[in-house]
Amino acid sequence: MRSWLGLLAVLGPVLLVSMDGSILFLAMPRISRELTPTADQALWILDGYGFAVGSLLIAFGNLGDRYGRLKLLMIGTAAFGAASAAAAFAPDAGLLIAARLLMGVAGATLLPSALAVLSELFTDPGHRARAIGIFAATFAAGFAVGPIAGGVLLERFWWGSVFLINLPVVALFLLAAPVVLREVRARRPGGVDALSVVTSAAGLLLAGYAVKHTAAEGLAAGPVALGVAGVVLLGWFVRRQRLLAHPLIDFALFRDRVFTVAIITGLLPLAAWSATAYLAGGYLQSVLGLAVLDAALLALPGAAVLILTCVVTPHVVERIGRRTALILCHFAIAAGLLLLLPGGVGWYVASTVVAGLGYGLSFSVVADTAVGAVPVERAGAAGAIAETGNELGNALGIAVFGSLAVLVFRLQGPDLAPTLAETLRLPGLAAAAAEEAKAAFVTGLRVVAAVAAGLHAALGVLTLRWLPR
Repeated sequence: MRSWLGLLAVLGPVLLVSMDGSILFLAMPRISRELTPTADQALWILDGYGFAVGSLLIAFGNLGDRYGRLKLLMIGTAAFGAASAAAAFAPDAGLLIAARLLMGVAGATLLPSALAVLSELFTDPGHRARAIGIFAATFAAGFAVGPIAGGVLLERFWWGSVFLINLPVVALFLLAAPVVLREVRARRPGGVDALSVVTSAAGLLLAGYAVKHTAAEGLAAGPVALGVAGVVLLGWFVRRQRLLAHPLIDFALFRDRVFTVAIITGLLPLAAWSATAYLAGGYLQSVLGLAVLDAALLALPGAAVLILTCVVTPHVVERIGRRTALILCHFAIAAGLLLLLPGGVGWYVASTVVAGLGYGLSFSVVADTAVGAVPVERAGAAGAIAETGNELGNALGIAVFGSLAVLVFRLQGPDLAPTLAETLRLPGLAAAAAEEAKAAFVTGLRVVAAVAAGLHAALGVLTLRWLPR
């Protein structure tokens, strides 16, 4: 009984971390009106959180293994609550970005430690697999219901309310965790290489900044140089891990093809989902003119399918195998993304339902594969790799696919402002220019959907050919 109570307590922070990766998708039009961020600031508000989580998950997974997972969970949850309160009352875009980055740092402490605590709580393999399945379903549910929760809150309250809802969950966890959870540590030598942490985080942030600034403003020597520096740092980080006795990322795990494909499957679907969900939120509100609550309700069918798929996936995988599940998820996502191309409310709902099948499969298969591939004492690090793929996918989806949409808008739009929101806010905007801007935004959404669908189809074919039957 205590194990299941511990699972229930852990799921609160897990839900918050995943939900805050997507809760702003429908809130951004409102935030853009209130805080008037620039094009690249808007992208940083969305994905600065994901970059911070993704770049630090590995480090905090190792820190939890060494210094105590429950201790890190408690500290991280408290910091997450404080940063959420700061984000809710941020007076401008710059401070909101800073608060979102702090939320990401705190969130990075939660996921790997939470997954590792579950591995310690459930010693029976069957119960552990069921608990991990629930963990994966909760994580997926957070991403799925984030935009819906944001839409419902914005119908009645100001935009900062999407962050304040974190505080009651934080308080409940801090009260319950010392009672139902116990401290666990991995019995292994080695510390955390601080230089690796710094270079990986700096490399990701510099490369992300270069991509977003170039898409919004065009080529410039400074951002390009920073992007090159970021890529060099990431390359040096990978090389350093191979030389360390206790690396942040054990690249030997990637020798297993199933593990490798599963980790890629954790990254690419989240990239496609985050980008298309964000762009679709703008499409429904700014192009079709729907109220935020109506846009949120349209996301319900896809969210329900995604969550249900996560719940049943472990049973499905027992029958069809991981290989077939991985193949099926990519082709389902590709088909769902292509359904965005015709445009309209009906096609949008159909897209979320079909793609939701693939997203649900991907979330569950990734979590199960990552943790099952390593000994229990390495569960924190392995869980960090899996969640890093998810969180980086979420961040890279906005950074890369979102920047692609911004680039298309800049090239196809009326050239009055870098984004649709900024264009529609211009005083005295002619009706023809507004329609041109909306058409350019829709073109950007279609380009992103087509590119993401092509990548998923290619990965599905690779999985079909690469993995053994």
